[in-house]
Amino acid sequence: MEQLPIFFQIKGKPVAVAGGGTVAARRAELALRAGGRVSVYSETLSDDFCAISLHDGFRHVARAPTLSDIQNCVLMFSATGDATADREAGQLARQAGVPVNVADAPDQCDFIMPSVVDRDPLVIAISTGGASPVFARMIRARLESVIPSAYGRLVSLVGAYRERLGAALKEPAERRRFWERVLEGRVADRFLAGHEAEARVELERALATVADSASSQQMGEVYIVGAGPGDPDLLTFRALRLMQRADVVLYDRLLPHGILNLVRREAEHIYVGKLPDDHIIPQEQITARLIDFARQGKRVLRLKGGDPFMFGRGGEEVEVLVAAGIQVQVVPGVTAATGCAAYAGIPLTHRDHAQACVFLTGHSKGDGLSLAWSALVQPRQTVVIFMGLGKLDSLMKEFVAKGGDPKLPVAIVDNGTRPNQRVVTGTVETIARLAAQAELQGPAIIILGTVVTLRDKLATETAPGAAGSFANKAGLSSIQSPV
Repeated sequence: MEQLPIFFQIKGKPVAVAGGGTVAARRAELALRAGGRVSVYSETLSDDFCAISLHDGFRHVARAPTLSDIQNCVLMFSATGDATADREAGQLARQAGVPVNVADAPDQCDFIMPSVVDRDPLVIAISTGGASPVFARMIRARLESVIPSAYGRLVSLVGAYRERLGAALKEPAERRRFWERVLEGRVADRFLAGHEAEARVELERALATVADSASSQQMGEVYIVGAGPGDPDLLTFRALRLMQRADVVLYDRLLPHGILNLVRREAEHIYVGKLPDDHIIPQEQITARLIDFARQGKRVLRLKGGDPFMFGRGGEEVEVLVAAGIQVQVVPGVTAATGCAAYAGIPLTHRDHAQACVFLTGHSKGDGLSLAWSALVQPRQTVVIFMGLGKLDSLMKEFVAKGGDPKLPVAIVDNGTRPNQRVVTGTVETIARLAAQAELQGPAIIILGTVVTLRDKLATETAPGAAGSFANKAGLSSIQSPV
């Protein structure tokens, strides 16, 4: 992040505003709404100050601010509309050691004013770090349309019961789980439907039984969640919801930070990634840790790239967890095959090219890799190989040796759906050499089949001038060889 987002307490504290126009009025209004004692320094005030000038915390000083005016303030805003005057006011603030915001001059600001969605006491602030205030306002407009005004009253209701719940439940984790049940259950439903009295009755009933429910809820649960191939936009709503509930997360090597940042910030993060042929933490130990955390009463998130049941060992983990009596939720993810193929502009099936699609992995349990080659070399089908980049040369040679067409088109999608996605296309007999020249690092998906020849046509029609890549608009690269 370029800046630290914080909510600053200014209730009852002095705030200085330089300027008498519309922008200065908006700054003064926000500071007054937050409880600040606002002094506005300007020879004249526009009509925008008519309403706020009646506020008890408002004071007008008909001159420019001085150093002594600012020294005791906690914040200062400068919005005079004059670049020189604003710069001088900012310099005064810095001389006084007071954080300052200078309107329309991000390089002179110690802090930036976000766009605000106000559902008091619920407040949402949106900032682009000064890069595009217009875009921040667009996001605010969308949030305004989807967040009911009743949310603020619901937050107030919850706040009124915090002390009672704190007396009944001493553990923070137990209190958090209680409020999650309340805010995702009947209490919130009745409140938001306008039946506030019924909601209060439901909440009182829940509080009356809170001690019993807490003592009976000793066992935690495990969420096995597919995070997709890399683009955070491909996460499901259910995955996001469980990611925000977790007490501890065990995550894989292939997950980008953009997805990990969506996990609840207070959750404990544990890396259990594996490198090819180098399993730092054995699978048995990972599963044992899942069981141990769940038996401690924690909600454990097992976050995997792609889909947990598509070569992700999710089935092995569920099998052991169920045998241990642990409650498990499984959330499917967009598998790397479908996600990467789509972002590369390659349909896995097509009536003119492939009526079947076969998924296989370049890794297996134990030594060696035994494949049903007779089924893989069939015509009019697509073969997708997961985790095969390290064995690409031997896989392609074996494919030809078992009767496969050496001229069959092949594509490798490296870091698919991510900003650094690259696509290499060739044939069975050339793809290993091309991949080595491109120095692909993985993770990668290998696609064999005549559907690869559709890549240029479909990508060109979808994104004209995009050099044969759906995603080139986002800066993704494409490397091709005649097929």
